Amino acid sequence: MHIDTTISKRGDKVYTRHLLRTSFREDGKVKHKTIANLSSCSEAEITAMKLALKHKDSLGSLVSISDLNATLGKSFGAVFVLNALSERLGIAKALGSDLNAKLALFQVIARVAEQGSRLSAVRFALRHAVCELLGIPKLTEDELYENLAWIASNQEEIEKRLFKIRFPKTTPTLFLYDVTSSYLEGDCNALANFGYNRDKKTGKKQIVVGLLTDPDGLPIAIRVFEGNTNDTKTVSEQVRTLSSNFGVKNITLVGDRGMLKGPQITALPDDFRYITAITKPEIQKMLSEGTFQYELFSEHVCEIEKDGVRYILRRNPIRAEQICASRKSKRASLEKFAANVTAYLAAHPKANAEKAQKKVIAKIAALKADNWLVATQKNRVLLIEEDEDALSKASLLDGCYVIKTNVQKEDADTNAVHDRYCDLENVERDFRTLKTGHLELRPVYVIKESSTKGHVFVAMLALILQRELERCWKDMDLTVEEGITELSSIHLMEFKLGNTTLQDIPKPAEHCRRLLEKTGLSLPRILPKTSANVYTKKKLPSERIDK
Repeated sequence: MHIDTTISKRGDKVYTRHLLRTSFREDGKVKHKTIANLSSCSEAEITAMKLALKHKDSLGSLVSISDLNATLGKSFGAVFVLNALSERLGIAKALGSDLNAKLALFQVIARVAEQGSRLSAVRFALRHAVCELLGIPKLTEDELYENLAWIASNQEEIEKRLFKIRFPKTTPTLFLYDVTSSYLEGDCNALANFGYNRDKKTGKKQIVVGLLTDPDGLPIAIRVFEGNTNDTKTVSEQVRTLSSNFGVKNITLVGDRGMLKGPQITALPDDFRYITAITKPEIQKMLSEGTFQYELFSEHVCEIEKDGVRYILRRNPIRAEQICASRKSKRASLEKFAANVTAYLAAHPKANAEKAQKKVIAKIAALKADNWLVATQKNRVLLIEEDEDALSKASLLDGCYVIKTNVQKEDADTNAVHDRYCDLENVERDFRTLKTGHLELRPVYVIKESSTKGHVFVAMLALILQRELERCWKDMDLTVEEGITELSSIHLMEFKLGNTTLQDIPKPAEHCRRLLEKTGLSLPRILPKTSANVYTKKKLPSERIDK
């Protein structure tokens, strides 16, 4: 093995080429094989390699181990995998290649790997070689806050590019849509307002988030609304996204009974079809009108049609048992509460029994059991009694639901329509991952409207990476968080000899090797030595750029 150096001249320019080659004989002739082109290496590096090859059998006499300094570098494994997957899934391409695009991709990777605020993302970059990998020369939290505004202003274009990458030939004809809310710890966010709080956080302002996905629940678009926005008012935005941004035609929009109501259905474009459900009062009304009968509700789906609208009926026995168990639990809790109040009355003869009874009645109402439970009081003893007729009427529709659609039978049979509505569970799972699971949509940590929208969109892109990791590691007994922690144990090793610094990636442990194998990736052997200026400005909250 040797280094073949050739110097050539073209006009006034002189070119030097360095090739690492090996020589061998074949059929009596000497032939050469090029192993690597070393022309990009410096003269000092070429000289060092020539010297090493010349004395390869006696390097110990040339280099002293004491002169070789080894340093544990930044974590590399997790950010390498997340970056490679973002390229495979088209996220990196959809974001672009300029500095803002690289910063956006950095935020997506940081959201999957560590979550937290923009300040914590900078601290993440101090420990992980993500800036070096992405080619980001400088990073502070201020750059990330400014980048959130860039992400928000370019969100629709990024969504369109990603949609085309994911569906290059045939676009899906069915989309799932659902809405959630996310409470805020403060009240300074530009979109913060009081509204229907799904998190059951009394007194907390919130934002409303609408998520549009493909049939598998993989995100396509996300929108952020003011906290008091009604679910039904978010539908038109997603319809516009589908028809205008993605240019889809003749599609079916699946949404729950809280969003796709009469006015929203009427406002859909002519080429839009819908799958939704009707409310319990609507079911009771149709039963009283004789549109369908209670006997049609069973474990197996049943369909009737009226005025060109199809209704799919079913009774879920598991859900019915859950509702029954919930009622029993409520009654047991109320009986215990009534017994405690009775004990208090017995210990305090002057206490007012009527007021104590009102207290129990209020507790029944708070548990929404006042339509079948009553509180009675006799001789200062409080009892919880059941109204059997009311209970029979209240439990009549336990586990029963009715799906409503205008999709033609030739396009989807009864079971297909039912299953597509049940696919909304995929969106609910997305919300759990975004809000209370790994990705930590909250705490929001931002104030401006643009920053809030950018933050939520970053979380959506991170969710795509999360789902891909789940798919890759589904046969392994670990969570995505645990897998990322394992990969984060892979660190760069820096070796310095004199003025020369080499950056090596050690062979991963067996468990990390399996994680990489499942993703279809392998670590590079060495990396060029690069550096990034990463530092925190440690500003007080009142001084942040996002104020």
